Amino acid sequence: MRYTYQAQQNGKATEGVIEAPNENSALSTLQEKGFLVTSLEPERTSILSGDIGKFFRKPKTADVVAFTRQLATLVEAQVPLAQSIRTLAKQSEKPTFTRVINEVADDVEGGSALSQAFGQHPKLFSTFYVKIIRSGEVSGRLQQSLLYLADYLERNQAIASKVRNALAYPAFVIFAMVAVSLVMVIYVLPQLLTIFEESGAVDLPVTTRALITITNFANDYLILILGGIILIVGGVWAWARGAEGKRALDTYKLKVPIFGKIMRNLYLARIAENMGTLVKSDIAILDALRVTADVVDNQVYEAIMLEAEEVVRGGGLVSDSLRKHKAIPPLMSSMIAIGEQTGKTSSMLEHVSTFYRTEADNSIETISTLIEPILVLILGVGVAVLVSSVLLPLYSLVNVT
Repeated sequence: MRYTYQAQQNGKATEGVIEAPNENSALSTLQEKGFLVTSLEPERTSILSGDIGKFFRKPKTADVVAFTRQLATLVEAQVPLAQSIRTLAKQSEKPTFTRVINEVADDVEGGSALSQAFGQHPKLFSTFYVKIIRSGEVSGRLQQSLLYLADYLERNQAIASKVRNALAYPAFVIFAMVAVSLVMVIYVLPQLLTIFEESGAVDLPVTTRALITITNFANDYLILILGGIILIVGGVWAWARGAEGKRALDTYKLKVPIFGKIMRNLYLARIAENMGTLVKSDIAILDALRVTADVVDNQVYEAIMLEAEEVVRGGGLVSDSLRKHKAIPPLMSSMIAIGEQTGKTSSMLEHVSTFYRTEADNSIETISTLIEPILVLILGVGVAVLVSSVLLPLYSLVNVT
């Protein structure tokens, strides 16, 4: 929630806007920055006065990548941190992103660490991002941490782009097939099939009789069918957004044929890379497990990582905890066990991440290659059924007459 405030700082009056979960949190944040708050109220907005860019020009991963890489360059050039952030904010073409970066600069100028300033905006800067920045601050390697984060985000974006591209073509073809089928059933087929009914033809192929039944049913109950589809889609959407639905959906992602293996490999690569990076950055293993659970974005693996955290807290090993779960392949738990025994956990996790990312990339490329001929085959079968159901009986009827 956003609050407008008026305050005194070093004898000077100032005002502005701050984001916070509630009023007390906003007041505490301002006081920590040395502000003497005289007025604090929820920001009043309307549709006309609101930040239109928030809805139509939302920041994307590409914006965060560019910002992170440019900030690393400015840090290497020893430009003051707050000044660097202000400079990058001016270059952004998205009002929402500019506002967030300016707020980060405000926090840094107010004495907050960069990691703390980023932590105020979890929708843009994940817990993993903040932890890596914090590690860079502590070790004096902020520039290297920023460069790593830019590369990490680019890799994730490239993988997500590959998945989207692999699914975009079949999704478009399926949508087109459904749209054409609806037009055929509602407008074209009723007129063609009426000819068979008027001619009194009884010796029709099974496919033609089935097509007549489907067409008549669709036209008689069109409103009910559309209403039912909307209700089902809306119900599934609402269910999937709930805790139980999200967990069931995350479980199904790992079991769906072909794509389930790809999703599993992507999650395993993400877990290994995040854990390996955090451990290498001298983040405590308990914190590394907790952060990995937060950013993995799958409740099945999130629960596994949280369980591993409890096992380690009780004196156990990560590999022992992971070995009990079918969602974790033996190869991964074995390599982590070797890393724990040799003191090279981060190195082993890097190898695991590379292996599963490569497996996922190869599977995506294979599917992209096979999906086009499969769709062509499906379209061919559909056309063949349509021809055998309508055109051949119609041709026979014309020859008879």
